[in-house]
Amino acid sequence: MQNQAEARVVIIEDDQTIREGYTYLINNTSPYQVVNTYPSFDAARQKIGRDNPDVIILDIQMPGTNGIDALPLLKKTLPDVYIIMLTVHETEKIILEALANGASGYFTKNTPSSKIIEAIKDVLQGGGPMSPNVAKKVITSLQKNPDSPLTKRETQILSLMSRGKDRSQIANELFIEIETVKTHIKNIYLKLDVNSKADAIKVAKNNRLV
Repeated sequence: MQNQAEARVVIIEDDQTIREGYTYLINNTSPYQVVNTYPSFDAARQKIGRDNPDVIILDIQMPGTNGIDALPLLKKTLPDVYIIMLTVHETEKIILEALANGASGYFTKNTPSSKIIEAIKDVLQGGGPMSPNVAKKVITSLQKNPDSPLTKRETQILSLMSRGKDRSQIANELFIEIETVKTHIKNIYLKLDVNSKADAIKVAKNNRLV
């Protein structure tokens, strides 16, 4: 039976009811087969390579390694696997981090189960399915203010500042001197007419500059 399934699916989710519900649903109402389920990434880590899944359904909030950190590790073990996030989290930051780390799709846990089966089909065909509310946040994050007074580099630096990075971390991440970072920050403050990091971030968020 296993070989005839159109895709092998693994579910990594700490909620047993959700795990069992999706397993039953996928195995009984779709051409796909759940070949294994795990309560956490740490439990799956050593074995998932042998499961050889085509698609992984992955929770974010789990005991041990969370789903965001698990993404690059899973992609390293299984470079061709498609990963669909299934989570209660839908903040812009977490969504963008998941997509940047290699997620192919992103759904909130109130998504009807039939949509998850559609999502498996979508990712196998190269699509990037998402819940409507998630897609809306991704689009919003891409629609930054085109009239921003900041240069591309200043925007990058302000974005890193808003993520809690200090000057030396920013310098390391962008491969520039710390003095250059300081000059850029001074220019950002001047252009935004502020005197502190907190105010700069607040003005930038209000005006969609980052």
